[in-house]
Parts: sequence; structure tokens; C-alpha cells
Amino acid sequence: MRKTLLTAIFSAVLALYGCALSTTTMNVLQDPTKFDAVNVESIAPFITSGAYVQRANNLFVLFDASASATEDYSGVGYKANNAPTKLEAQREILHRMNATIANSASALKLADFKTSIRSFGYGDCKGYGDRYTDLHQAPALYAKAAFDSATDTIACSHGRSHIGRVLIKNDDNVNPVSNLLASDHDQSVDGDLKDVQGNISLVIISDLSKNNTARFAAAILPEYLNPDLGKDDENAIKALRQKYGDRLCVYNIWMDSSNKSQVEGGGNESETFSNQEMMYSADNPANCGGASAFTAERVAETAGMQDFMRAALLSPVPPKPPVDCSQLDSDHDGVNDCNDKCPNTLPGTQVNRLGCWIVDIKFDNDRSEIKPQYFAHLNKLAVDISTHFPNLTLEIQGHTSSTASAAYNMKLSVRRADAVAKYLNKRIISPHKLVPHGYGLTRPIDTNETAAGRANNRRVQIEVLQ
Repeated sequence: MRKTLLTAIFSAVLALYGCALSTTTMNVLQDPTKFDAVNVESIAPFITSGAYVQRANNLFVLFDASASATEDYSGVGYKANNAPTKLEAQREILHRMNATIANSASALKLADFKTSIRSFGYGDCKGYGDRYTDLHQAPALYAKAAFDSATDTIACSHGRSHIGRVLIKNDDNVNPVSNLLASDHDQSVDGDLKDVQGNISLVIISDLSKNNTARFAAAILPEYLNPDLGKDDENAIKALRQKYGDRLCVYNIWMDSSNKSQVEGGGNESETFSNQEMMYSADNPANCGGASAFTAERVAETAGMQDFMRAALLSPVPPKPPVDCSQLDSDHDGVNDCNDKCPNTLPGTQVNRLGCWIVDIKFDNDRSEIKPQYFAHLNKLAVDISTHFPNLTLEIQGHTSSTASAAYNMKLSVRRADAVAKYLNKRIISPHKLVPHGYGLTRPIDTNETAAGRANNRRVQIEVLQ
């Protein structure tokens, strides 16, 4: 524990009166915290792979600078020269988020990407006062140095966690919220968001859990949304969701420790992390990225921070709808992909109704000799292959009708394929490979019940193998 006994007692006494000790006071009693250097991973590969696109045009952070942030951080993952407070761990998280954005600049659209940082607690640590929030960075175009500098201005923490009053206030004339939500001179996240364009990712970094927020539930007029919401802990977020619609995605980083850390001696058993307690990000629109609730321990890991920033800034590319194959002709042979049995036919070649390359050579029944009338056609085919289709492996397929036995026809089909392959091999001058293959009577393209059909089946056909 970093706090001296005097500091701990003083903090406890002030907490009884609804205020808290600032880290300004604490820094008199302790050494400044310096975190060990860590590596962060870019999220650019998710975009360049085509699997994700940038969704967020704005990244707004709401930071917990209330009294509980003066407590030592009880989780793991933030190595430093001493045990950090929650406030210091939160600042370190923001620095790592910033480093991730900067490392991903090659793929992110940052020309119109805005960031903003706001804290909640009791003002600027100059006194108890009546303020609930401070704006550390107004919405502005992203700049790494500016974001880091704004993060470092969150120097102290005290006061209660009136997060509902900071999320939205009574300045909406269309849907008024109770004056109890915030006084008129207070600012709010709603005020920060109202003039920005595009999609918004709101990141809430806090140790608040569901039960802690019940205090402000009744502060919003039930009629703002519907009569039942007066019972709901999420009224302020729900009001923002109604106002900004699918443009708004909310993400949480929970600053208390996980179950594992608590078992090992840290944390508060009453504030055990669970997705059910991280209610701010519940009901995100479908277009929001990935998981919406992370522990501080999870984002302390290199992969965890990468996953969080991917979720906060990117959305997965939806799968393409299935295409009707009857509307496609991938090899441009005039036969649609549904009916094309030879889908890689070369452009410009003659095909049959099944989309297969046909050498228009017919054979007499029970014969494999090439008739002289087909020599000119085969000569042109050899020139076409030499000129336009070099380095191909082609299967020369021999076929027969159903006359005679299957075994006999298989041998006959091989002789027909060999005859055409030998003829072409003598005339093709480019690198190529012809593979003769007999299919016998197994692949008819016409009926074997008529003489004309059987004549069509006695053929040679070519298919590209590679």
C-alpha cells in the first residue's frame, strides 16, 4: 500500500463528509509514479486485411476522478516504481490508447477524427465546490501530443461519482431532464457531443458498478423516455442513446480488479467484475465493434489493448450476400455458373451447352482415326494455344457413345484422346502439356437413344487443368 497511515485516516474522515482527498495532497507523501515502458500493437492490420473498417469518427473519454480514484489500484498489469492509484492507472490506460491510435495512423482516417477527454468528480481540486466535471480536452482533431498533454492534466481526484449528471443535463428543450440532473453551469458529455459529426465511441473508465449508479436513476424524469425508466440504473445512457441513435457506441474499462486479483488479496469483494455490472455499454447498436466491456487488467495486456481499440474504433465488414449463380458467367463463355460444368474455360474458345471446351471432331462408330476434314480445325487450335494460351496443362478428353460394352468403350475413348493429343503436340510450339484421358461412355452430352445423339457423344473435349 502506498498511502501513509496519516493519509489513509485523513481520506476516510473526509469521505464521511462526502468529499475526498486529492492526489495533490497525496503527492506530498509519496514518490511520483513512473510506469514501465510497454509495447502496444497497431490495429492497422485488421483494416488492411479487409476484415474491418473504421467506424468511429470521434473518440470521447469519460474519466473517473472521484474519491475512489485515490485508492491504490488492486489489479495487475501496471508495473511501476510503486503501486499506482486508480487515477494513475487510468491515465496510463489513456496514454496506451493514444499510442495505439498513433501506431495505427497508416490505416486510420485521422484527417477528420476528433478526440475529447472529460473527468467526473468534484471539479478542479481547488475546493469542494458545486461542480461535477472538468473538460480536459475539448473536441478537437486528433493529435498525439495534445491527447497525452490533456491526459496529464487529470492531476487529482475527489468527490462523489455523479456520473449521471455528467452524461446529460438540463439543456434539452425538446426532451427536458430534471434540474436535479445537473446545475445549469455544469457541462456534460451531451454538450460535448452535440456538435460533432459522424459516429461516436464513448469510453467510460471507472470503478462504478451497477449498484453504485442507482443513486442517480430517479434524477431523470421518467417521461423523458418512458414511465418505466425511473427504475433503471441506465437512464442517462439511455437518454444519450435516444438522442444520438446508432451513431453512439459506449465502451467500458472497469478499474477494479478481477476475481483472480481479489482472491490473491486485492480489491473489494462487493465490486467483483461481471459483464452484468458493466451496464453503461449494454444494448450497443449492432454496428458497434466487438466486446464492449473490459477490465483494466485485460487492457493492460498487449493483446487486450489491441482488442479494446479494435472494438472501440472499428466494425467488422459484413459478409457479402450470396450471389445468384444464374446471373454470373465467371469465364465469359456464355454459360452461366449454375450450368457451367467447366468453369475455367479459356476466353474465345468454342463450348458446348455445359460450358466445356469442344474440339469439333466427330468419330465414326468404333473408330479413333482423325478424319482429314478436321485437320484445318486442329491446325488452328494449335496456333491458338501457341499464341494465346502458352504454359497451360490441358486435358484431352475422349468420349464414346453407349454402343458396345463399357470396358471396350473406355479403351476406345483413350485411343481417340491419344490421337488428338499426338496431332496437337506436333504443332504447338509454345511450352505446354497435353494429358490424354479416356472417359468411355460415362459422360454423354446427348441421348444415346438416337443415331444423331450417339454421333454427338463420339467426341473429343478439352479442359484446362492449370
